[in-house]
Amino acid sequence: MESRVDLYARIRRDARVEQLSIRELSRRHGVARETIRAALARAEPLPRKIPERASPRLDPFKAVIDQMLTDDLTAPRKQRHTARRVLARLADERGAAELSYSTVRDYVARRRPEINAAAGRAEDASVPQEHAPGAEAEVDFGGVYVMLAGVKTKCQLFAFRLSHSGKAVHRVYPTSGQEAFLEGHIDAFETLGGIPTVQIKYDNLTDAVTAVIFGTGRRRTENSRWVLFRSHYGFDPFYCLPGIDGAHEKGGIEGEVGRFRRNRLSPMPVVDSLAELNEKIIAWDEADDARRIDNRIRTVGQDFATERPLLAPLPFERFEPGLSLTPRVDRSALVTVRMAKYSVPARMIGRPVRVSLRASEVIIFDGRTEIARHPRVVAVRGQSVNLSLSSCLCKRASLGF
Repeated sequence: MESRVDLYARIRRDARVEQLSIRELSRRHGVARETIRAALARAEPLPRKIPERASPRLDPFKAVIDQMLTDDLTAPRKQRHTARRVLARLADERGAAELSYSTVRDYVARRRPEINAAAGRAEDASVPQEHAPGAEAEVDFGGVYVMLAGVKTKCQLFAFRLSHSGKAVHRVYPTSGQEAFLEGHIDAFETLGGIPTVQIKYDNLTDAVTAVIFGTGRRRTENSRWVLFRSHYGFDPFYCLPGIDGAHEKGGIEGEVGRFRRNRLSPMPVVDSLAELNEKIIAWDEADDARRIDNRIRTVGQDFATERPLLAPLPFERFEPGLSLTPRVDRSALVTVRMAKYSVPARMIGRPVRVSLRASEVIIFDGRTEIARHPRVVAVRGQSVNLSLSSCLCKRASLGF
């Protein structure tokens, strides 16, 4: 499309060389006579005046949007509203189905600095890179707050992202410990139906790396259980450089953690359990297949359909992600695991048991027989007591044993 500068130049040339009248110039160039006069008056077009458009459909919701942006002042930094999240909430909570994204975006862009001018927040930017399908992925954790059973609780968001398609798998766990790290990988591999063939990129997470050998490039001392895990699934890790240089090496996952947290976990989700939240997250991940990254023509799901057959197959056996512990049952028929207590059948009092400590649950065995299963307790010195397991203990106590 011809620019206004080029149009003005042609008009001025025809007037100068051919001595055409304003009427003839208007007919030749197909523009109004006012435009001809403006071009003859000056070579540089005046900037177009963009009129302020009335937005009667938005007016009833401006106070609601202002309240969302005001709430962001005290919200966790990485869980503040984007324009898309504002629009989604207006549609879900206020029935604002006819609002357009551009209308909400423009209003949020204007009002946010006015409401929060002193914050000086800047949006992160990333440089897109080309990645072969099925070859690479990136992994990271990010803190996230959840209203869990009525208590505001800090949890950890695990994110696994295929570098080519952008297909991502997310889970929320109580901690970012190694059991969550391994379990997140297993869920991602099984959800995606395969494993990247070249490498997976990481920060220097303590769940994988016990020491960074400085001055030696990318050499690391790895955790032995992590080495066993990646050997079992047959992939190679790529450890990013420490600091800001490393963040640039895995910009895709850095942006993905922020995107998911802003669009799916803002405002704070209200759930009774992390199992309930993760069921919602699975549905959100599936819905995200329909989105487009930046200016891509194809959706995430369409690119993943091409990438999935190129992933390496899963091993025949599933790796056990739980950390194995052997505590002894106390006189109250409880075992202590990571400063939290869990009930077992009263017949186990005084005996050692085997515990599989997983990311979201604790499974207790007597030999190979499972005798108790509990959701993992988040609070320090918290308890999970199954009354049916301790009923025998209560009966014994009432009889004086």
